Amino acid sequence: MGPEHVAYGLRASYGLPYATPDLITAWERGTMAPSSPELTALAGVLWCSPGELIGAPRTLREHRVARDLAQEDVARAVGLELLAYQRMEDSGTWRGTERQSAALADVLELSLPDFVTVTGRDGRLADLLRSAVTTRWQAYVRPVAKAVPLDRQLLEDTLQELHTDYQGQMVATLSWSAGPAAAESGENGRDYLDRIVDHFWSTIRANTY
Repeated sequence: MGPEHVAYGLRASYGLPYATPDLITAWERGTMAPSSPELTALAGVLWCSPGELIGAPRTLREHRVARDLAQEDVARAVGLELLAYQRMEDSGTWRGTERQSAALADVLELSLPDFVTVTGRDGRLADLLRSAVTTRWQAYVRPVAKAVPLDRQLLEDTLQELHTDYQGQMVATLSWSAGPAAAESGENGRDYLDRIVDHFWSTIRANTY
């Protein structure tokens, strides 16, 4: 199916008179994103589920769509007024209580990394982890535990390992004379900090199994 066929299906079968081939092309290229009703209609035209169109979900809306749930279903399950839930989904900022957060994780079947991302704790976690690996990791066990509900011993082992990995790269940078090797090591250190949350979860998985 070309964009013109998809656009025709959206107009004829789903009552979207503004659907044009250019709009479909913009969705394909990622320069525009379909709304929830548009995504549902698009899935209907393409004979698939909405979840198959969005790839790996990251936002609250994408996780809901991937589970084929209506906003009303999620709002009811977590104990929120529909308008309150809609505002959270539209803004991408979760403001639910701990009980509501637990209900959200349950209804959307969220893994812990997904839960942290959906509830907007990624940024806070990244800041804590960067501080932990660049200073004294022991001081950040409790703050990280507040952001991520994990066993304390597991967190201690993980933070210590991350700290050792990062400091090892920085020692290499300081011990070499200025040159390509030192520059490469410094770049690796910056990349490590940029991807610190990914390193955290991969180390958690490695220490769990």
